[in-house]
Amino acid sequence: MKFIVILGDGMAGYPLPERDNKTCLQLARKPYIDTLAKKSTQGLMRTVPTGFAPGSDVANLSVLGYDPALCYTGRSPLEAASIGIPLKDTDVTLRCNLVTLSEEEPFEQKTMLDYSAGEISTQEAKELIAALKKQFDGSRFTLHAGISYRHCLVEEGGRTGRTLTPPHDISDRKISPYLPAGEGSEALLTMMKRSWDVLKDHPVNQKRRAQGKNPANAVWFWGEGTKPALPAFEALHQKKGGVISAVDLVKGIGILAGLQGIDVAGATGNWDTNFQGKANACVDALLEGLDFVYVHMEAPDECGHHGDAEKKIYSIEQIDGVVKTVCERLRAAGEQFSLLICPDHPTPIALKTHTADPVPFLLYRSDEEKEGAARYDEETAAAAGLFLPRACEMMAAFLRI
Repeated sequence: MKFIVILGDGMAGYPLPERDNKTCLQLARKPYIDTLAKKSTQGLMRTVPTGFAPGSDVANLSVLGYDPALCYTGRSPLEAASIGIPLKDTDVTLRCNLVTLSEEEPFEQKTMLDYSAGEISTQEAKELIAALKKQFDGSRFTLHAGISYRHCLVEEGGRTGRTLTPPHDISDRKISPYLPAGEGSEALLTMMKRSWDVLKDHPVNQKRRAQGKNPANAVWFWGEGTKPALPAFEALHQKKGGVISAVDLVKGIGILAGLQGIDVAGATGNWDTNFQGKANACVDALLEGLDFVYVHMEAPDECGHHGDAEKKIYSIEQIDGVVKTVCERLRAAGEQFSLLICPDHPTPIALKTHTADPVPFLLYRSDEEKEGAARYDEETAAAAGLFLPRACEMMAAFLRI
């Protein structure tokens, strides 16, 4: 038996009044998933425990079977693991976004125009981070380049407890109420202001403006944390597993869990990612000996953050194609398989950020087809009447330990 999780990040959402009060999951054409729904178990599960912010970090840990209350130490340390940053127990890490702020002065009066600086390319970002490293790196702080707009700051001998807001939570808002606060935050705010001076007229941003793209004219710190420790997935479940993702967060969780990282050419972490490449890489890994693969697709979440319903619907439709490829190739190879399809959290179009609402899940086993429902979506899953209050318990049940 092979086991696959198809994780559509932020795939769930709220009804759109302008679209006949249907969600993106309901509006998307997903004939293959809906066919599976007729033979599957559906329900809702809570991926974000009470007291936790609804982030992809906590939610993906839960879906992978880890209780955030026992193992979560912050978002950025998970990303640091993917980047390959060696951490000491006394280090504090912070996520560093390259963002686009408005031109108002003083700095506090600027508006968060784009939390991703127009999905800046990794190569452009490396040039900007290199310029900032000359200003930031020292005995206390070290800046590390990641992928696209996602980077990492390490503070040696730091302390957690500052109030830091994710930039994707404040799109189109004045930044003044959301600037770093609490003990130790002054240095972070100083670096953010300094980044504006360094980046606003950098040649990379001059070129981006000329091309009609958003400039990466500042950095934004958030998601602080300390060195984590996760029990090995294989030791917990006796399954050799792998993870496919284009984002450092999920890659880092995989590394810390001892899962094999599976790279896919053309994987971008957005709607233009190589969906079919991920599908084929998943099947190849399973046929070559892995028991379990976690296929993470960030696209619906990114589209949700940008308030782009059409691209979110498109992304869900491409995920349907991923499911089709995985299932048909495994059947052709004579493999029995079990499939879990779910989001990690909702990212409603109107809110442009995450919520902690329970997410719809679909469970399909090729050797035990059920009497299911006509389709897979939030409303149908809720109507099924099955609710799992702790999503971290799903993995053991899914793998039938």
